[in-house]
Amino acid sequence: MTADTRQDLPFRYEHLGQDGAARTGLIHTGRGTIRTPAFMPVGTAGTVKAMYMGQVRELGADIVLGNTYHLMVRPGAERVAELGGLHRFSTWSGPMLTDSGGFQVMSLAKLRKLDETGVTFQSHIDGSKHALTPERSMEIQALLGSDIQMQLDECVRLPAPDAEVERAMLLSLRWAERSLKAFEAKPGRACFGIVQGGTVAALRVESAKQLAAMPFGGIAIGGLAVGEPQADMLAAIETVEPHLPADKPRYLMGVGTPDDLVEAVRRGVDMFDCVMPTRAGRHGLAYTRFGKVNLRNARHAADPRPLDEASDCPAARDYSRAYLHHLVKSDEILGMMLLTWVNLSYYQSLMAGLRAAIAARRLDDVVAETKAGWDRGLGD
Repeated sequence: MTADTRQDLPFRYEHLGQDGAARTGLIHTGRGTIRTPAFMPVGTAGTVKAMYMGQVRELGADIVLGNTYHLMVRPGAERVAELGGLHRFSTWSGPMLTDSGGFQVMSLAKLRKLDETGVTFQSHIDGSKHALTPERSMEIQALLGSDIQMQLDECVRLPAPDAEVERAMLLSLRWAERSLKAFEAKPGRACFGIVQGGTVAALRVESAKQLAAMPFGGIAIGGLAVGEPQADMLAAIETVEPHLPADKPRYLMGVGTPDDLVEAVRRGVDMFDCVMPTRAGRHGLAYTRFGKVNLRNARHAADPRPLDEASDCPAARDYSRAYLHHLVKSDEILGMMLLTWVNLSYYQSLMAGLRAAIAARRLDDVVAETKAGWDRGLGD
C-alpha cells in the first residue's frame, strides 16, 4: 500500500493495463491505494483470524474486510466508533471494506425475518433482536469508519426457483437506491452496489444495467459461490461484465479457491474476498504453488521438507512438514497460525503474479504455468 493516506483524496479507479478482459489498476482511497487485482483478507469481527494485522500488511494486502452484522451484534458499532473506529480498534491503518450484512440474510436465514423495510436478526450469540435496514447498514458502516461501504442486499442460496431469485434481485435494487440515499459521501470513500440475479442471465443483466446507471463508486457481483458449480459462476461473470462501468472497480464477493480467482481475473474482476484461506489454515490445509497440502495426512509425519523452500513466507519455508503435521494433529494453536500465514501469503503472491502478468500481457502463459504447478501435485 502506498504511504499517502490523506483523507481528502478522492476515491477513483486508475486503469493501468489490460490483457483480454483481465485488468490491472489502482483504486485510490483516502487511506491508501489498492493494487488490482486484489485479494482482501476477511476480518469479519475486526480480526483476520490467527493473524496480526502487521503480518497481513507484510504479506502484501492493501485492504481488509470487516462485517456489518457481526460487528453490529458484538461489540456494537457505536462502541467501536467511541473507541476511534474500526481502523484504530483493530490497528489496521489501510483501506477497509465492510460487507453490509446481506450475506447473513442467507447464512442466518433461520434467525431472521425479512420484509420490504429490511431484516430483523435474532443474534446468534444471545438471542437479542437487531434491525438492519439499508439506512441502518449505511449508518453502521459509517460508524465503523469503512472506506468502501456495501449496499444492503438479499443474497439467495442456489439453486433457487427463478421467481425467488427475481424477487430478491428486485428487492436488492430498491435497497440499492435507499442505500445510496443514506450513504454519507466523503472524500476518499465510496459505496458499492451489488449485482444479484442468481444464474438467470436476464436477471443479472437487468440488475447490472440498473446499478451501472446509479452513482456508485464500484459494482460488486454478489450471490455467487453459494451452492452453484464453478461453471455457472463463471458464466454469470461473463454475462455481467459487458454491462459494468469500465472506469469503476469490479468486486466478486465471497470467492474463492485459487482457481476461482484466476478464472475470475481472466473475466475482468478486480477485487475478491473469501474466508477460504484462513478457514483452511485452521483445519490443516495449506495452499501452495504446488497445489493443496493436507497436513493431517500421515504421509507428512516424518517428512523433513518445508512446504516450499523457495517461498518468501517463513511459515512455508522454515518449518518442516513433519512439525506442521504434529501441530495440526495435536490441535496446537501455532499450527493454525502458521498455516493461515502460509495460505494468505500464497493468495497475495498469486494476485501479485496476476497483476504482473496482465501488465506484461502474458496472462495466458502465466495461468498455464500456475495451473501446471498445481496439477503436478508436488505439494502433497
